[in-house]
Amino acid sequence: QVQLVESGGGLVQAGGSLRLSCAASGSIFSIGAMGWYRQTPGKQRELVAVITGGGTTNYADSVKGRFTISRDNAKNTVFLQMNSLKPEDTAVYYCNAILKSAGWGAWNNYWGQGTQVTVSS
Repeated sequence: QVQLVESGGGLVQAGGSLRLSCAASGSIFSIGAMGWYRQTPGKQRELVAVITGGGTTNYADSVKGRFTISRDNAKNTVFLQMNSLKPEDTAVYYCNAILKSAGWGAWNNYWGQGTQVTVSS
């Protein structure tokens, strides 16, 4: 079994910063892309940022220049540094990883349980 455990969410004032972490554990052979998504009530889950195994990053236009995604491959962990936060960044943030549990296995998609980020104005 594979688990993704997120931490670092919370309440912050507009203009402030938060750092999210997500650690993957369990039966892991190889991890490909890792990313962060967010969702607000009544809306679809949207991509915030993604980083490939080789370190290539991609961001939603709404967070470019404010958020930075990074990863520590030795610890199977992905981070999201969020600066200059805005009230519209308020959402539940989900970690995502595409990984193999065995060398001969398929790439599968895994999600964390979500962490709440609330930005007050």
